[in-house]
Amino acid sequence: MDIEEQYDKIFRFCYYRVHNTDIAQDLTQETFLRFMSSSYKERGQQIRYLYRIARNLCIDESRKVQSEELPEDYSDEGDGADKLIRKIEVNQALDKLPDEDRELLILRYMNDVPLADICKIMDISRFALYRRLKFAKRDFIKLMEGGNLHE
Repeated sequence: MDIEEQYDKIFRFCYYRVHNTDIAQDLTQETFLRFMSSSYKERGQQIRYLYRIARNLCIDESRKVQSEELPEDYSDEGDGADKLIRKIEVNQALDKLPDEDRELLILRYMNDVPLADICKIMDISRFALYRRLKFAKRDFIKLMEGGNLHE
């Protein structure tokens, strides 16, 4: 397991859960500290265990933290602005999704976690995962197109 690659993915996972860079960094570090200090060394299960730790820490944290606001020095010039606007749109669409749908999309499409691992992390069957991903993707696309989930 490549720790640096997993560190970035766990950070991204945490960030999309708590929407605060500093807190996401803290949660990521805590995830790896708990992982390293645990006796859980079963081969092939480390990634699942990392995400399980991160998920539980994020759930605890999200109960007590508000979202980070857009920086005031935001500028709308050049390509960087287009990327920033797109990133904001994606974040807003993800925020409107139920927590579990958001988590599934982040795990699968942002962090490229294998389906079998997601099934274990979320404690659902492969059939249920396919179904939930299908509906989560549909809802996300609807939100990105400017729609409303309850239309």
